Amino acid sequence: MRVLGIETSCDDTGVAIYDAEQGLLAHTLHSQTDLTTQYGGVVPELASRDHICRLIPLVQQMLDKTGSQPKNISAVAYTLGPGLAGALLVGAAFGRSLAWAWNIPAIGVHHMEGHLLAPMLEPNPPEFPFVALLVSGGHTLLVAVEAVGKYTLLGESLDDAAGEAFDKTAKLLGLGFPGGPAIAKCAEKGLPGLFSFPKPMTDRPGLDFSFSGLKTAVRLAWEASDKTDKTRANIAYSFQEAVVETLYLKCQRALKQEHLTRLVVAGGVSANQKLREKLDKMQGYHVYYPRHEFCTDNGAMIAYAGYQRWQMGVSDPLGFSVRPRWLLTEL
Repeated sequence: MRVLGIETSCDDTGVAIYDAEQGLLAHTLHSQTDLTTQYGGVVPELASRDHICRLIPLVQQMLDKTGSQPKNISAVAYTLGPGLAGALLVGAAFGRSLAWAWNIPAIGVHHMEGHLLAPMLEPNPPEFPFVALLVSGGHTLLVAVEAVGKYTLLGESLDDAAGEAFDKTAKLLGLGFPGGPAIAKCAEKGLPGLFSFPKPMTDRPGLDFSFSGLKTAVRLAWEASDKTDKTRANIAYSFQEAVVETLYLKCQRALKQEHLTRLVVAGGVSANQKLREKLDKMQGYHVYYPRHEFCTDNGAMIAYAGYQRWQMGVSDPLGFSVRPRWLLTEL
């Protein structure tokens, strides 16, 4: 069985083919980084139009690369939500139409379930059960994972997601977009201890997150500073340190609460090297990540999640819709 996966939830067009026996056969990704850099962020209409231009060539590329014909594809998986409505509609319409033309099942995939399952594509995947930290531009979640489709929400961001805080802080400091890599690179030149930023909601019980206060503290520090490159680097260093420490403390708390020893960390912010270094220091726990190319949005995770859903007997009707807002626990 081979599943074609299509990801168009935001500004990256991802396509992949997953084989039940051979694993991931191939994947490709078109990034809109040049476009988002030009406008300082994602422009939904432009993102949707770019997906339209990219999907057919990328699918053909995957078929050619894997030596696949439409008759070799058993199902088409596409991102149903959450995400930008227009971008989701492009992938859903294309994926559902392709499945209809090829007379095979279509499977709408939850974007965050794709991220959650991405480490399963690695040579040493985690075993169930585990705690998952899903941390990206749009979401920051802590989830107890019993099995595929069996998720319990432990905590979530009450305002900005961690990735969103990175993006907005990078924009404030004039570092460009996307913010995560820009902040990390700038912070390499920074020094510790020169700024003290809050680690939100770590001084009280619970597993929810909040990054708006941290973002405000950074803005006030920057506005009151001399705005030199050294100060920019020092602020970036302390901001990144505050986010990493917050995520670390919440993960520790969640693992202890659930009496589990395995932690999965996925989503765009999981590529942050300082976060990985910090989490890897936890004694008595095993931490699993996707490879760096699968931290951000990609077709491989959608193809794999679609395969898992197909095994559970899931398929979509001929009509389709998208779900820009969709809780993981609603699966």
